[in-house]
Amino acid sequence: MHHPITTEEKIENAVLVGVITQEQDEQQVEEYLDELAFLAETAGANAVKRFTQKLNAPHPKSFVGTGKLQEIIDYVKKNEVGLVIFDDELSPSQTRNIENSFKEVKVLDRSNLILDIFAKRARTAAAKTQVELAQYEYLLPRLTRMWTHLSRQKGGIGMRGPGETEIETDRRIIRDKIALLKSKLAKIDKQKETQRKGRQQMIRAALVGYTNVGKSTLMNLLSKSEVFAENKLFATLDTTVRKIVVGNLPFLLSDTVGFIRKLPHHLVDSFKSTLDEVREADILLHVVDISHPNFEEQIQTVNETLAEMGAKDKPTIMIFNKVDAYTYTKKEEDDLTPETRENRSLDDLKKSWMAKENYPCIFISAQKRINYEELRDLLYEQIKGLHLKIYPHRLLY
Repeated sequence: MHHPITTEEKIENAVLVGVITQEQDEQQVEEYLDELAFLAETAGANAVKRFTQKLNAPHPKSFVGTGKLQEIIDYVKKNEVGLVIFDDELSPSQTRNIENSFKEVKVLDRSNLILDIFAKRARTAAAKTQVELAQYEYLLPRLTRMWTHLSRQKGGIGMRGPGETEIETDRRIIRDKIALLKSKLAKIDKQKETQRKGRQQMIRAALVGYTNVGKSTLMNLLSKSEVFAENKLFATLDTTVRKIVVGNLPFLLSDTVGFIRKLPHHLVDSFKSTLDEVREADILLHVVDISHPNFEEQIQTVNETLAEMGAKDKPTIMIFNKVDAYTYTKKEEDDLTPETRENRSLDDLKKSWMAKENYPCIFISAQKRINYEELRDLLYEQIKGLHLKIYPHRLLY
């Protein structure tokens, strides 16, 4: 059963934990923890403190060293914090050991937190089934620890989703549930496939991008319809498909779930029907939040996810959004330090991206409608070319 958070529910205080390793340096860990704090806020928690530790690799038993773990335990007790969130996926044994150390405090990892947000956001039968399947697959190797949670009926963040009143430590029951959900999803996939087949003879475009880059705002602008859009991660879970007409040219545009670093693989698998819109699209509109300090890494994450899905080589338009929010600091002339993203003007960025990108690029603000007409012209030109190539015998309207 899903228990959506209500406005009356108390906001939980949380601490965040990350490790600095050879793979991720101090600056990266801070950025990941910024994102984790945003995830926590989206789920309804307030991140009050961060703990980081330099290690060669996360500790196999307790993720951080025992001294650091004790420091976190002391802080949590003293400040009445009810939630500890780790920035990487914890193994079942790490989770068990850490939970035993924290006693009554809830322990979550990044995957569990993302699953929780998905559980809260799911609206349609398809999204709810997909989330439930992902939750059970996450739960299966962690049954013993999850049951102690459920038996205490704590509720709140990380506790939404498959909670039952009777003990379900029996793995067979969970496996049966997984099989049932998979067959339910297969039916949904079949229905969606039929729907997609009924949309033949029109170019299909899909909006892709990191979470919270403005895909839904752009969808609203192009389709003049209200798709749910807000400044939170994963505002869109369900795919919305709209018929758009640019000039005299109709095409279909779908808005898809945002990608994120370290996205739990259970979710990628479960959201197959949502991601099929991307796989079957004729052209991708890759939306980027250019005002984000790490937009280049976000582009890389999206490209890696597209590659995993086998959709990386599709025709693409790079849409750099939020130009109105872009800021930079001009370097002093005698400053000889290497130039960073913070020192580059929007014009410099435009030139460099347009020079190095194989795809057409455009710089816009969906919210302020900056360069909107230019975007429509670019869409018309690209989609008309594809239409004539794919449906050469079908006249344009």
